[in-house]
Amino acid sequence: MTSLTFDEFMNSTKPEELFEGAYPFVHLMMQYRCAMQEVQTKLEVLNTELSLDQEHNPFESISGRIKKPISIFDKLKKMNLPVSIGNIEQNLHDVAGIRVICTFQKDIYILAEKLCAQDDIRLLARKDYIKNPKPNGYRSLHLILEIPVFFAEGKKYMQVEVQFRTIAMDFWASVEHKIYYKKAINCNTAQITEKLRLCAEHINGIAMELEDISKEIEIQKEYGCPEGHVKEK
Repeated sequence: MTSLTFDEFMNSTKPEELFEGAYPFVHLMMQYRCAMQEVQTKLEVLNTELSLDQEHNPFESISGRIKKPISIFDKLKKMNLPVSIGNIEQNLHDVAGIRVICTFQKDIYILAEKLCAQDDIRLLARKDYIKNPKPNGYRSLHLILEIPVFFAEGKKYMQVEVQFRTIAMDFWASVEHKIYYKKAINCNTAQITEKLRLCAEHINGIAMELEDISKEIEIQKEYGCPEGHVKEK
């Protein structure tokens, strides 16, 4: 695998089989999977702990994935880099990915802060598409983390990407993906982008209103009805 050149890979008729049959690649993917499991466990522990302090779990669901061999190949090709173990480790930061779906936006920042505060995690990069949405309206918080994983041959630092979304953000992103997936859009791209952005704004607005209602209910439970308000029977 380490001696495989870009041209040799390009001449292969079945790059997926070439990748999957190469032990160094399979071993590296195993290491990424272990790193993903480490971070996922940390998030699940935080979810369990933080749920004791509030009446809902911070996240609704969590899922992980390892980038497919053909996707790794395509990404290195776009970067004009030879296919090698070294280039995967040094230039691809999202081979191992975790997606966390939260109920409310506030939960995203609480979880991200608590996760990054752990002393064995190093934050390499942070992209906040919630405070600064993409032009088409995409919202999410992306973190690139580095974590030590202890294997039989010793400790190794591995990178994992974590994406945080609310239910509303994930709904929009899922629909947007289905609209565009494997479709060549050549006409009215600016108009379509603007429509998607407006949809994202509407969906986000509703989500924030629901979050405000939740906050109001929490305040009432803690302090009672505001002065001058009659408690309904």
